[in-house]
Amino acid sequence: MKRTLLTLLCVLAAGCATRGQVNPDVMQIATAPLTCSNADQCAAWWQRAQQWVRSHSTYELQTATDTLIQTSGPGGGKRALAYQITKTPNNDGTATIGFAAHCDSSLGCKPNPWEAGAAFKQFVRTGVDHSPAADTGDDAAPATAGAASGAQTGSAR
Repeated sequence: MKRTLLTLLCVLAAGCATRGQVNPDVMQIATAPLTCSNADQCAAWWQRAQQWVRSHSTYELQTATDTLIQTSGPGGGKRALAYQITKTPNNDGTATIGFAAHCDSSLGCKPNPWEAGAAFKQFVRTGVDHSPAADTGDDAAPATAGAASGAQTGSAR
C-alpha cells in the first residue's frame, strides 16, 4: 500500500514538474529588449502595441496614452491575462517598450505570460501575429511567482 502511494505521488510530482516550463526560444524573444530607433518607428510600434492588446485582452482597455497602455483586471481568480505596456524614452532618442502580463489564478494563466510576451514583441516588430490561443482551457502552464514577476519586470522588455 505504501509503495503504491509513493509511486502515485512520484508520478503526480513528475507531471507537475514539466508544467510551467517555457521553450528557450520563446524565453529569448520574451526577454529581448523592444527598443524602437526613431520617432516614426516608435509611433508605428506603439500603434501596433495598442492593436495587439485590444485584440488579445479579455479585459477592457482602461488606459491608452502616449506612454501607457493598460487593461483592467485581473480579478476573480480568472486565468485571463491583464496587460500593462509602457513606453519609456531613452537619452539617445530611442524608446523602450515594456511588457507586463499577469492573471489572478492559482491554476496559472492562459495564455502563458512568457508566450504572450514573445507574441506581443514579434507582432510589434513585424506586424505579423503569432499569438498563442487566448482561451481559458485547462492546459495552461501555471504562472509561478518567478514567471509572473519576470514577465512584468525589465527582463521582459
